[in-house]
Amino acid sequence: MRWSGLPPLNTLLPFEATVRHASMTAAAQELHVTHGAVSRQVQNLERSLGISLFERQTRALRPTPQARQLAAVVRDALDQIDAAARQIAQRTPAGPLTLSCEPTLLMRWLIPRLPDLAANVPDVTVHLSAGGGPVFFERDDIDLAIRRDDFPFPEKVSRTRLFAERIGPVCRPDLAARLTGAGISEVALLHTGTRPQAWDDWRGITGMKAEPASQQTLEHFYLTLQAAAAGVGVAIAPYAVVRDDLERGQLVAPFGFVPDGTSYHLLSRQPPEQDVRVRRLTAWLRAQTTQLESDSEEV
Repeated sequence: MRWSGLPPLNTLLPFEATVRHASMTAAAQELHVTHGAVSRQVQNLERSLGISLFERQTRALRPTPQARQLAAVVRDALDQIDAAARQIAQRTPAGPLTLSCEPTLLMRWLIPRLPDLAANVPDVTVHLSAGGGPVFFERDDIDLAIRRDDFPFPEKVSRTRLFAERIGPVCRPDLAARLTGAGISEVALLHTGTRPQAWDDWRGITGMKAEPASQQTLEHFYLTLQAAAAGVGVAIAPYAVVRDDLERGQLVAPFGFVPDGTSYHLLSRQPPEQDVRVRRLTAWLRAQTTQLESDSEEV
């Protein structure tokens, strides 16, 4: 046999994952097998090599220097095999991608741009799902999600930054004439239940005052923006969701927009380079959001 020193190959994946996580439980979860199956494969590898690869303590599993050395080589070999397989494979993933997006951004920014997606990326079909907050790919059967980074993202999720969040007051053009350069007064302030601190954030960033004649809270951004377009009052809005209204002249932003320190990201189950559909959709989104960031800085 040419490779007489090779250990059983089916032991290497469980072994590498165990070293990387320093945990058989975490390795089992990653490989979708039982803890016992990982333990047996690691023991088989140790018997094959004639050495112990881990220091087993009461509540910890510590890889030995020899284990770390072998795991590094195994990892490199697996990376090379994975890269070669992707390069020569002729299979193109089929079927639609399910993309979850925060509802207001979905309704007011993404959906109006779907004709451009269909024209420029015709071989990628996207099913849209409205959702916000933490992402559960398996449970909700989604492939990608657009989320603002106002909560921790899981470490293993692939992410691509899309654009910085920029916020500012918006209102109907005739109402803007009643506002002064020093701040907002004598008009109604519109609040959004899903982001109740938006006005406080804007005040803190700009140092401007907002002393309204009255205040009103609506449940979602799209309701708040509809009220602003109807002349009910002034709303704090992210630039992305009002860009088209500003371009049409339905809303104006008398004080412009300022970054609030957060950004939107495209989250995916796997890196874009592993799925041509994800790669093409990511490239299209990046082109759209690059223009979005450029526009928002000029307003």
